[in-house]
Amino acid sequence: MPRRRSFVSLALSLLLITPPGVFASSHREAPITALDHAADITDFYAFVSYDHPDRVTFIMNVDPFLEPSNGPNFFPFDPNVLYQIRVDNTHDAVSDVTFNIQFQTQIRAPQLFTGFAGAGNAINAPANSPAPVKPGTPIVPPAITSLDGPGSAGLSLRQTYTVTMFRGTKKIPLTSVTGASLFAVPTNIGPRTMPNYEALAMQGIYTVQADRGDIRVFAGTVADPFFIDLGAAFDSLNFRAGAGGGVLTAAQDKDDHLNLAPNAVSGFNVNTIAIEVPISYLTVDGNQHPATDVRATIGAWATTSRPQLTVRRSPLPDESQGSYYQVQRLGNPLINELIIGTGVKDKWSMSHPANDAQFASFDLDPTLARLFNAIYGINIPPPPRTDLLPLVTYAPPIAAPGTPAGPIADLLRLNTGVAPAPAANRSRLGLIAGDGAGFPNGRRLTDDVVDIAARVVGGGVLNPKFNVAPNNLIGDGVAATDVPTQETFPYVHFAYSGRDSRHIDPSETGCGDQPTAESSNTGDAPPANQGGSSTCPVL
Repeated sequence: MPRRRSFVSLALSLLLITPPGVFASSHREAPITALDHAADITDFYAFVSYDHPDRVTFIMNVDPFLEPSNGPNFFPFDPNVLYQIRVDNTHDAVSDVTFNIQFQTQIRAPQLFTGFAGAGNAINAPANSPAPVKPGTPIVPPAITSLDGPGSAGLSLRQTYTVTMFRGTKKIPLTSVTGASLFAVPTNIGPRTMPNYEALAMQGIYTVQADRGDIRVFAGTVADPFFIDLGAAFDSLNFRAGAGGGVLTAAQDKDDHLNLAPNAVSGFNVNTIAIEVPISYLTVDGNQHPATDVRATIGAWATTSRPQLTVRRSPLPDESQGSYYQVQRLGNPLINELIIGTGVKDKWSMSHPANDAQFASFDLDPTLARLFNAIYGINIPPPPRTDLLPLVTYAPPIAAPGTPAGPIADLLRLNTGVAPAPAANRSRLGLIAGDGAGFPNGRRLTDDVVDIAARVVGGGVLNPKFNVAPNNLIGDGVAATDVPTQETFPYVHFAYSGRDSRHIDPSETGCGDQPTAESSNTGDAPPANQGGSSTCPVL
């Protein structure tokens, strides 16, 4: 017991200087984004499209932990935020191709107390309607069945958006091939208001014109695809006994669909922007290359920015002035979360990848690795941690040998010459499990970046000497999303129903937990059926 307590004391002292977003991807991981949810990039994905290997899909998620039932305005994008997806194809960590996405908000029924309403073919005032509203007067509009036109009358709060591509100095507005506006898909209010939500969401997939071929776009509220046992991670890495206490068995590790612990993000929505782009737009010479070609690998990241000054002057529109200033950026799902110290997180968020050398000292001796060493006694690589360089430079096994390494920079690097893996052959552990189309070669929605990051940063498994048990079995016990993602664009699962979905209460039958090692030793066992286990129900 004294030895265990000494480990825990050391871990707690280290936690005081480690980033508060350990394992949380980018859900409110920095002080500035904890106060600015609409500009908070929760996750960023880039992968060769499953059904179109000549294209790359980028997905940028923002505004975390959206409760599906939280009306009356629900979760519009912020028109004052400039959302951007950036691509480097010259290995200098400077954007060569940029997509700007901006939203506009319409309030079409200002007298309505909520942003969305609808039922059946409409509901009129009944015969006993008191004056001055006469019987037969329209009260509730028809159910929402379309984003525009007659079936959209109940969409009071409606958003349109524009997408502009910059390639070098060339500005290319991306407009719908039909000439129609691009509408953001609203959240799923419920079956009365939106009786066929999936069909409504599918209307939000648009093909837009560009000079070298078509691009597809989608924007709207969706089910958050991130998955993690967040409560256990934040309780000083107090992982569930059912998940091996943070070290999985070999049998558990092989199952890419077995959740041994509760997924803290289950049931929450997030706002997403998805763009599917021909690879010819993204490479330096406009051609698609094999994986062995140095021109095949690109680096990508997402940013959010706000104007220098915004004045809110309701009922008049907001008035913004000055240049845009970056609020946050995200490339890899682990650098700011697991590596950068809290005291400089905001500085890191507002800086540019090309200047990341100023933060290089955080990569040389990550506190996360010290935590696994202290709490679990796991052998870790000694500093300096050069094994992490493939995450912050253009280097094998992602980039082809001979690719210019470029500066140290947090970019999500993607070798566009690596073919997508069929669903049956995908591994949640991506590249470290031999699935070359997965993280850290880009990132797919099903990649278990929590386990991968823990093993790469905490266990050092990119170094062959440390690619052994228990280093290569570290995991939180959550292996998959609670709802399946799609196999075609936009790949995300559409939003949870605000009326019909719910979060499972810890005390409900079927979501029991075993006592942790800490609680069983101290007598502080949790109440019966509290926490999560392999029987934890999904929504």
